[in-house]
Amino acid sequence: MQFPSPVAITWIGEFIGAKIIGDRNGHATGINEIHKVEPGDLVFVDHPKYYDKCIHSAATYIIINKEANCPPGKALLVVDEPFEAYQKIVSHFRPFEAAVKLVSDSSKIGKDTVVFPGAFVGHHVVIGSNCIVHPNVTILDHCVIGNNVIIQAGTVIGSDAFYYNTKKNRPTWYKKMLSSGRVVIDDNVEIGAGCTIDRGVSHDTRIGQGTKIDNMVHIGHDTVIGKNCLFAAQVGIAGATTIEDGVTLWGQVGVSKTLTIGSNATVLAQSGVGNSIEGNKVYFGSPVEDALVKKKELIWVKRIPEIWEKLRNLTS
Repeated sequence: MQFPSPVAITWIGEFIGAKIIGDRNGHATGINEIHKVEPGDLVFVDHPKYYDKCIHSAATYIIINKEANCPPGKALLVVDEPFEAYQKIVSHFRPFEAAVKLVSDSSKIGKDTVVFPGAFVGHHVVIGSNCIVHPNVTILDHCVIGNNVIIQAGTVIGSDAFYYNTKKNRPTWYKKMLSSGRVVIDDNVEIGAGCTIDRGVSHDTRIGQGTKIDNMVHIGHDTVIGKNCLFAAQVGIAGATTIEDGVTLWGQVGVSKTLTIGSNATVLAQSGVGNSIEGNKVYFGSPVEDALVKKKELIWVKRIPEIWEKLRNLTS
């Protein structure tokens, strides 16, 4: 999430009650979680396993629960509960706004766009021109839709990320991390009925120009999808995944988190992608392998009873 304008790190330190170590003169431009940080960003860390990763990430300002050496040009904001400090900052700059009508007055809808009865358009949403938003579509706050986009009935765009801060030493192990990101959909995208596209935790979930999505597809938080991709029904994609241009995912493909699928890859139906895969290949299976190799394996598996019977005859 980008702040409306740069914010003095001394103001943030005072706001969350932090001790500042390092450069006190800087201004933060936004707040992000570790997978998406950029220079000028705040990030929080509350587990020793990730201290070094966060301190030496692209983030300029680190909310942390332990004093540590601070690299030049950065600042550490030391507090007892970094997660709660993160939540406080997000709540301040992206406060909850209740809806009072189906289409918010703060939304902007372009020329010749049709929003059907029963569709919901939240606060600060931008929809381009020549779009069709079918009945019972929900577009939640701060999402951005390009031109010539079609969204079929019952789809939800901008629902909260499935993302939790986990601590097993407290009564509630999983505490919801507030979602301050957006969904950004580029021009000429088509989205089927009953799809769910989660907003980024603190950055953007993005769908590239010309991508076509079938019914009942789920796209997790902070996922970035390239141009001209094709997803068949019941595809599920976990958070912070990168899918490059021209990728085809056939029905019921499952994709794990924080991986990359290379350009022009095709994954056949009911396959499971657990790790990053190269582009310009066809994949099948769970976990996926080259489709030709996997199909040869299946042929040999089917021949096991025949081979076993021959072996028995030879030894009898």
